[in-house]
Amino acid sequence: MIKQLLDQLAEFYFQKDAINLRKQEVIDGVMTAEIKEKLAEIESEFAIQSEGVDKNIADLTEKVKAAVIENGESVKGASLHAVYSKGRVSWDTKKLEGIMMVIPQIKDARKEGDPSVSIRKI
Repeated sequence: MIKQLLDQLAEFYFQKDAINLRKQEVIDGVMTAEIKEKLAEIESEFAIQSEGVDKNIADLTEKVKAAVIENGESVKGASLHAVYSKGRVSWDTKKLEGIMMVIPQIKDARKEGDPSVSIRKI
C-alpha cells in the first residue's frame, strides 16, 4: 500500500518535471537568437555584481554566528534574527541500555520521540 502511494507520488513529481521541461521548450521556441544573447549578457552582468555581495553575505554571516556563539544568546536586528541554540546532548544508547540492566531506574529517564518521515528523491 505505502509503496503504491510512493510510486504515485513519484509519478506526480515526474509530471511536474515534464510540465516544466515543456514550458521551457515553448519559451525557448519563441525567443530569437538575439534575445537569447541579450539575456546571457544580462545574466553575466548581474552574476558579477551578485558574486561580490554573496561573498560579503557569507563572510558577515560567519562573523555574526561566531559573535552570537561567544555571546551565548539570540540577537534580533531590524530584519534578521540570529537564534542561539545550545549544543545538543546525545547519549550512547548501547552503553546506557547495558547500564540499565544493572540500574533499572535509568529507564525512567529515557524519552523516545514520535517517529517522523521525510521523503527524499532516490
